[in-house]
This record gives sequence, structure tokens and C-alpha cells, in this order.
Amino acid sequence: MVDRYLLRYFLAVIDQGNFSKAAASCNVSQPTLSAGIAKLETLLGRPLFIRTNRRVELTAAAVDLAGHARRIEAEFAAAERAVQSAAAPATVRLGVLGSIPAAWIEDYAARLRDSGGGERVELVEGRERELAERLARGNLDVALTILRGDSRLPAERLLTEGYALAMAATHRLADRDMIDGAELAGEPMIVRRHCELLSDTSRYFTARGVRPFFPARVTSDDRALRLVRAGLGVTVMPDSFRAPGVVRPRLTDFDFTRDIGLLFGEHAGRALRDRPAIRILVDLIESRPVDGFARRGV
Repeated sequence: MVDRYLLRYFLAVIDQGNFSKAAASCNVSQPTLSAGIAKLETLLGRPLFIRTNRRVELTAAAVDLAGHARRIEAEFAAAERAVQSAAAPATVRLGVLGSIPAAWIEDYAARLRDSGGGERVELVEGRERELAERLARGNLDVALTILRGDSRLPAERLLTEGYALAMAATHRLADRDMIDGAELAGEPMIVRRHCELLSDTSRYFTARGVRPFFPARVTSDDRALRLVRAGLGVTVMPDSFRAPGVVRPRLTDFDFTRDIGLLFGEHAGRALRDRPAIRILVDLIESRPVDGFARRGV
């Protein structure tokens, strides 16, 4: 008999790409996880991973097992929720992309509080890949995140927005609606390390001969906006980010966009869309001022 924890170790290695990260995600030591994988391979009579110094590769047996293991783990998670729901209020586990404006989540929390509904919402912030992995494992019900065309999970697009500069209202170019990237040569820039467009932004400026000094590298968009407002540097952000004292001029030939919407776990499906907590979230996003992004159906 294959124990559930062995399948969790197996999926963690696939999702994390190596044994050490997999062990950390499972809150066990690496020797413990390695012993579990060895036990699983013995039970199945097949090797599951080809271990090299740089990476871990899946064998054919591992590829065959992966789909079954994910379905089993999702069913386990669903069974646990079904039992727990009998004794506790319904809980929606909502993943939130780290580059979603904090003001949106603040407004959402306030509307949940004022709604008086019986549902509980557990907010889990993460990067795009982390949220997708949690959804696939059944550890999240739905995520407010970037939607990609290659996702196999049910999805609903809520808005499409572009990217623009963020600079202090006192900046010498602050009165411009459009700025060519080459004009920013010599300008210090704030690096948003979690930005999904970081590589494209770097290539854009490099192609125009701009190699700036980076006075700050941050993972908080609120901090990035405050540093921009203080005049420490400029940065590139999605259109939905606004702050007093910060202007948002466009960059010439910088036409990238991102689709933001709901990504549903297979175990939850689109039926979750009708839950009060999710309707409140959708209504909040659809009611926001346009401010440079196109809504669903526009």
C-alpha cells in the first residue's frame, strides 16, 4: 500500500525541481524525503527520478504516476474539506498574486467584513507559479492571478491592463504622456524583483542603450511606489498601480499587457464562481475606475 505522504513527497520533487526545496515545502529534512522517495520506488518496483548534480529528471514511470498522484491528492484534500465543513463555516482558500495592488485586497477585506456573510476567506499570497502549483495540488480553491493561454485549469478573465512608467510628479519628464526609453539614460531605476515582466523590461532598456544604476531592489509594490514618490528612481509597473505624487506616463513601443482573472482548482471548478466571497471579489474589480485597463467584454 502506498501511503499518502509518499505521494506528497513525490509531487513536491516534481513541483520544486530538486530534493532540498521539496523537503522544505513538505517541512521535513532532505534525508527524510529521500528515504520516502526510495521507499516509493521500492513499492512500485521502478525508479522515479534520474538524479544529476544540477537537476532531477523524471523517468517514464514517474510521468505515468504524476497524473494519478495529483488526482489522488486532490481527492484527499476534497475529502478533508468535506469532513471539516460539517463542523466549521465554509472557507474559501483564495490565492492572490503578489503583484496585485494592495489597495484592491484592502477594499476586498472591507467588503467581506461589511457583507455579513457566513463564509470565511483564507488569503494566500504568492508568485504566479506558486499559486498554480497550489491549485494543482488542491491546496487552493481559486486564485486571482495572471491568466496564460496554456493553463489547463478553468479560468475567467476579469481585466486586461498594460504597463507604464511610475515616476515622481516632480520629475523633469512628469508632464509627458509618452516617453521614449532612450530618454531615461542615466536615470536611476527601482527594480521590482517579483515583476512578471522583469526580463522583457531589461531587454527593452538594454536595446536602447540604457544601463541604469539600481538604488533599490524590492519585492513590495507599495515600497516601490513610495521610493518613486521620494524621487529615488523610476520603475515600470502595471497600469492599476496609482499613488498620490506619482505619475504614470507611457513608454514608446512598450506594448506588453497582462490578463488578470480567476483561476479555479479542478476540485472546485467554476461552481465556486457563485460563492458570495467570489462574487464580492469580481464585483469589486469590475467596479473600479478604468484608469488604463480594459475590462472583460470591453
